[in-house]
Amino acid sequence: MSFTRTLRAVGGVMVAGALLFGSAPAASADQIRADQWPLKAFDAESVWKISTGKGVTIAVIDDAVNGGHPDLEGNVLPGKDFGQGGTADQESVNDHGTGMASIIAGHGHGAGGSQGVKGLAPEAKILPLAIPGEDDVAAPGEDDLAEAVKYAADHGASVINMSIDADVLTEEQKEALSYANKKDVLLVAGTGNDGRGRLGDLPSYPGVVAVGAVDKAGQVWDKSNYGPQTMLTAPGTLIRSAAASKPYRLANGTSDSTAFVSGAAALLRAKFPDLTAGQIANRLVKTAGLPPGQAGMKLPDPHYGYGFIKPFSALTKDIPPGSKNGPLKTPKGESAPSAGGATAPGASSAADGQGNEQTDSGLSPVVIVGIAVGVLVVVAIIVIVVVRQKKNDRNGPPPGGFGGPGGPGFAPQQPGPYQQPGPYQQPGPYQQQPNGPGAYPPAPPTPPPGR
Repeated sequence: MSFTRTLRAVGGVMVAGALLFGSAPAASADQIRADQWPLKAFDAESVWKISTGKGVTIAVIDDAVNGGHPDLEGNVLPGKDFGQGGTADQESVNDHGTGMASIIAGHGHGAGGSQGVKGLAPEAKILPLAIPGEDDVAAPGEDDLAEAVKYAADHGASVINMSIDADVLTEEQKEALSYANKKDVLLVAGTGNDGRGRLGDLPSYPGVVAVGAVDKAGQVWDKSNYGPQTMLTAPGTLIRSAAASKPYRLANGTSDSTAFVSGAAALLRAKFPDLTAGQIANRLVKTAGLPPGQAGMKLPDPHYGYGFIKPFSALTKDIPPGSKNGPLKTPKGESAPSAGGATAPGASSAADGQGNEQTDSGLSPVVIVGIAVGVLVVVAIIVIVVVRQKKNDRNGPPPGGFGGPGGPGFAPQQPGPYQQPGPYQQPGPYQQQPNGPGAYPPAPPTPPPGR
């Protein structure tokens, strides 16, 4: 089965962002870094003092990646090409996979890596897994997406970035996603770029973090697909990234947003190695933000989800780990974790089908005697309560009490798990970090259409 990348314009025309090096002269490497407005918005320099994603592997299921790009060299593993065979780190034609890899784990080049594209997790490793695109020929009878997901889960990836458009999933693909979910891999997918109010099967699948796109002001991009499954948003307009056929590219789309969320997840998995994938998602959700004027919206919102990511807050805020799955839904057929995480060793759960139902042979004599004793005890308690109540009635009601004058009344309710005051009510987008940057440089021109 072949797939389209999520950088797809309305009407089905494929685009991958305009290349910066067409007929126009090349922009300077310093300008490339200057144009990476999300890094300024995230105050990436402060973020990297806490975590750089070192030791974490992110699988990029996409086009193959140009592992020899100066901004990626050394950070790209060989991977596997499920369409052509061989490794997936030598791409020289298709740019999309290289772009996603660089947003996640680019390290720049030049003195101190100060030039070119730098990713949000510059010391993470990319496991490139190439699957056939819309115009590629796929091997008959093979489900490349399913195989790629399983391969990633079995080869050390703790995050899988899927900036692809899989509108309808096969049963094999669903099984593969559930397999990765069981192996504690965080699955991240874009909502798509048609501007429609419906998400495809991939971002809607339980256990997948569905990511929409926002602009510099934190406002949802008008072509970002939306729906109740949207969980997070991230920068997705005028995004600079590396390319395979040319040095750099400029693009709009939820593909890029997805890569930023995967990069943020890599930072968290490096900083908090004992947290589950669901608990990593929980930190991203609990620290997400909304643009001015949107702080009072009901969450999750179909367009924003729980808001746009704020990596610095996600790394530094005091967030309880929460349940094993966090905000992620459990795929059908899998048991949901208890409030404190996984079932305790030796305990049985309703899902395992052991120790929870009586057999057809009926109740044992021991059980019957126990029930009888229990009934007698309950009757005795009722008699004692009734006698005491009659005595109290003669003396009048006690002062206070629940709901009475001077009584405690109902305890104030605590905010829900994703409705805590603060995280979504920042004064402005991306301004949660101390010593954050001031005004951003003027936006580069809107990318013209093209593949």
